[in-house]
Amino acid sequence: MLKPYIRKVNYYETDQMKVVHHSNYARYIEEARLDLMEQSGIDYKAMEDEGIIIPVLEINTKFKYAVHFGDTIAIDIKVNKLTPVRFSLEYKIKDAETGEIRCEATSSHAFVNDKFMPFNIKKSFPEVYAQFEALLSKDE
Repeated sequence: MLKPYIRKVNYYETDQMKVVHHSNYARYIEEARLDLMEQSGIDYKAMEDEGIIIPVLEINTKFKYAVHFGDTIAIDIKVNKLTPVRFSLEYKIKDAETGEIRCEATSSHAFVNDKFMPFNIKKSFPEVYAQFEALLSKDE
């Protein structure tokens, strides 16, 4: 079972009201995605060395309640869609202490080579595809 990504909010990530600036949520979900891969044994550096790059195609966020300086957030993440060329993730950013959902987000990504051309990762790197497939949410 994967653990949520835990992170304390820094002062520099907030505005004058000590509320996290909306631009930081993209960073939070990026950190959570890399943590998910690390927890799952997917070595992103090794993937890049093999010529596999995973650009972000789209990010959507729905803000529910403000996150403030000093809060600790927990980010639950799951792979909700996977094809041999693309995948998407869902995130729930929660207050680590209360469990209150502060933000929900989604992101979509492509598998591209070092020339930024999409390719079929299942065909070219079946072991990498299998690692992502193991993360695919089965509860839908």
